[in-house]
Amino acid sequence: AASPPPSPAGAPRRRCWLRALRRRLPVLGWLPRYSPGWLQLDLIAGVTVGITVVPQALAYAEVAGLPPQYGLYSSFVGCFVYCFLGTAKDVTLGPTAIMSLLVSSYAFHDPVYAVLLAFLTGCIQLAMGLLHLGFLLDFISCPVIKGFTSAASITISFNQVKNILGLHGIPRQFFLQVYETLRRIGETRPGDAILGLVCLAALAGLRAMKSHLPPASHTEPLATRASYLIVWTCATARNALVVLFAGLVAYCFQLRGSQPLTLTGSIPQGLPPCRLPPFSKAEPNGTVPFGTMVEDMGVGLAVVPLMGLVETVAIAKAFGTAPRLLFPTAGFANVLGSFFSSYPITGSFGRTAVNAQTGVCTPAGGLVTGRAMRCRPPAGALVLLSLAYLTSLFYYIPKAALAAVIISAVVPMFDAGIFRTLWRVKRLDLVPLCVTFLFCFWEVQYGIVAGVLVSGLLLLYSIARPPLKVSGQGTLLVQPGSSLHFPAIEHLRDVICSRALTAPSPRSIILDCHRISSIDYTVVVGLAELLQELRKHGISLAFCSLQDQVLRALLAADLEGFRHFPSWEEAGEASGCPAAAGCSRGCGQFDLGLALH
Repeated sequence: AASPPPSPAGAPRRRCWLRALRRRLPVLGWLPRYSPGWLQLDLIAGVTVGITVVPQALAYAEVAGLPPQYGLYSSFVGCFVYCFLGTAKDVTLGPTAIMSLLVSSYAFHDPVYAVLLAFLTGCIQLAMGLLHLGFLLDFISCPVIKGFTSAASITISFNQVKNILGLHGIPRQFFLQVYETLRRIGETRPGDAILGLVCLAALAGLRAMKSHLPPASHTEPLATRASYLIVWTCATARNALVVLFAGLVAYCFQLRGSQPLTLTGSIPQGLPPCRLPPFSKAEPNGTVPFGTMVEDMGVGLAVVPLMGLVETVAIAKAFGTAPRLLFPTAGFANVLGSFFSSYPITGSFGRTAVNAQTGVCTPAGGLVTGRAMRCRPPAGALVLLSLAYLTSLFYYIPKAALAAVIISAVVPMFDAGIFRTLWRVKRLDLVPLCVTFLFCFWEVQYGIVAGVLVSGLLLLYSIARPPLKVSGQGTLLVQPGSSLHFPAIEHLRDVICSRALTAPSPRSIILDCHRISSIDYTVVVGLAELLQELRKHGISLAFCSLQDQVLRALLAADLEGFRHFPSWEEAGEASGCPAAAGCSRGCGQFDLGLALH
């Protein structure tokens, strides 16, 4: 017998369940519609990103103070996770200069701490996504971020000067680093210095070539389009080309029996084992328990997840994607990555831009979203291929070449124009910018925390001292410029009382509340005390233009002597001010023009 048709009532529930599943697993949205025609673009994008990832991963491990293989370990898990869970069609996850600098500060150049930090970072990011705590990122202002990234650009670049010059034993702290580098400048190894400067010049030239490369039209001859493709590919893969060239130079010197360059050295071959992240650390004199390791990382457990999300959200906004959807994805990538010895990862501006420029980002809507997210597996596959078969070749990569790659990547992060822009737009924003910028040279965590605190203090000051406009003589019109919260009520009382008691024969005060959208209980108590104090001096206080929420709160408080009117004209008429009531005699008791300015 044929089975009965499904109940019509169950169909909407199934459709709702399928939509929810597709939101959780975006791969289900593009995989059924995959077309073989997209494969060529996917492979081009993946290979292009992959040859960018490998040299950057080796270099960023140096910034993090970890062995080079940990940069590769951190580069492939995010690619595969994002293929299934990613919602932003262009964002790529992996090690970055900013995150590597933070890991260097909080993992103490110890792989055990770095892997545990990745696990805890992912857990915190997952919790933020599930609890909808993304609003916390809104308290990190743009001047703080700009100050941090600009300072990080300088500190990371100068940290690599020692590798350009071939110096060893340089301390990590920035000021000591500057002192020791200048003191030991005479110990520079000529081979490293020459190769490093040549690599820097080559990277700068290829970057400039790419930025000034005119687009090739489909109507141009085949030779022109082929030349454009070759130049564009060389400029885009400049990191890989420079590292390959430097490695060939080092290998030639090795064959001749002399080596004037400092090499990366041996890197363990093979994929990292899948295992639980370390929750303790074995040392010769005992075991460091999990609680002690968490205490050692301290404020890093807040700074690293937040800054990782800030970097990812900034990229998502730049490429037109809903940023809040990235929180669980970034968290899951860090948690899963910690099982493969990864340190914390986040979105990468450079590799995301490469994704967009390889044709992945097109205005084809949802169709391109699937195609864009499919570019991650080839990139991850190249990293896995490098770990499995090419690590023996990484031995010959000079550290000066990797240092040039890092410096070339982080120098554009310095935004010199932000100081001039803030001077023109709002000079007060220069305070958190400069505080963050200067403190980051001491320690990165101090700069971020100090910048957030200064921004918070400026925000609290604006809440505690809202703009107040007081005008009139016989009848004073008081117009708060924003909502009233408990830190501001004393300031409002002081301003009203000082003007009312010093003005010549004031009879009444009108509080125009059309810009006040909310008040709290402390404000209600302060207004009640203000009514009583003015009544003692024979001065009446009337409220006008109250919004519904504010009016309900004041009526519920049952304030003695509380009067409210729909407009200041009616309030002025009830207060006995002929000017406010529309009198044309110009009695001077109420300056209408000034009040409405």
